[in-house]
Amino acid sequence: MPDQIRALVEGGKATAGPPLGPALGPLGVPIPKVIAAINEKTKEFAGMQVPVIVKVKKDRTFEVEVGTPPVSALIKKELNLEKASGNPKAEKVANMLIEQAIKIAKMKEAVLLSNDLRGAVKTVVGSCVSMGILVEGKDAKEALKLIDSGEFDVKIRAGKTELTKEELAKLEQEKLALAEATKKAREQAEKKAQEIMEKMTGRERSEIKAALKEAGIPADIIQKLLPVEAAAAPGAAPAAGAPAAGGAAPKAEEKKAPEKKTGEKK
Repeated sequence: MPDQIRALVEGGKATAGPPLGPALGPLGVPIPKVIAAINEKTKEFAGMQVPVIVKVKKDRTFEVEVGTPPVSALIKKELNLEKASGNPKAEKVANMLIEQAIKIAKMKEAVLLSNDLRGAVKTVVGSCVSMGILVEGKDAKEALKLIDSGEFDVKIRAGKTELTKEELAKLEQEKLALAEATKKAREQAEKKAQEIMEKMTGRERSEIKAALKEAGIPADIIQKLLPVEAAAAPGAAPAAGAPAAGGAAPKAEEKKAPEKKTGEKK
């Protein structure tokens, strides 16, 4: 059974330093050759952390097995996204073409629980639902229905993954437009929330929060404008009868037992 070294490396940028170098040294393999093999196999994942396994045999020959980053990481890399949407139902952050979904599906096909490329593509598109990403300009759930109906069968069967410069440029423009639309929508939501809160001045927090939810205000905006009551400032005396921060209401002062005089029998 060969020795196995497992590590997480940046795609195309593995080095002879930790964690690989110190682990490979005692096994007697040519470390520069191992590093070169890893970088060649992981270069398509530049900028991402990639799991690798180096198997070293008794004759000091080696094999490199490369895993792939999670689907969500591959989607963000493909679309040049820093993060997914924090409110995926209402706020979309990018649009993905079916060719890009096919490209990611082919990277992950071996480990995805699907019987064919079409199923792998559906898994990728399904991940877009929770990330706030459109697919072919449509909600990801709608795109899944189109895949089931055969809308993209020709491209999927062909394994088409190439995009033109014009298509890529258009996707970037759409991403900027979505970001601007999200910004305006959030500004409008905050303004609406402020109006509701002003009308409900003096009402219980729970009532105000319920009204904001009913009006469709995003949860993070509600939290921002209606934070949980802050604890009393350090050193400040609580109001009469008010519970101490994080504790129960103070108990009534207990009467002290009379002190026994010296020599008094117990």
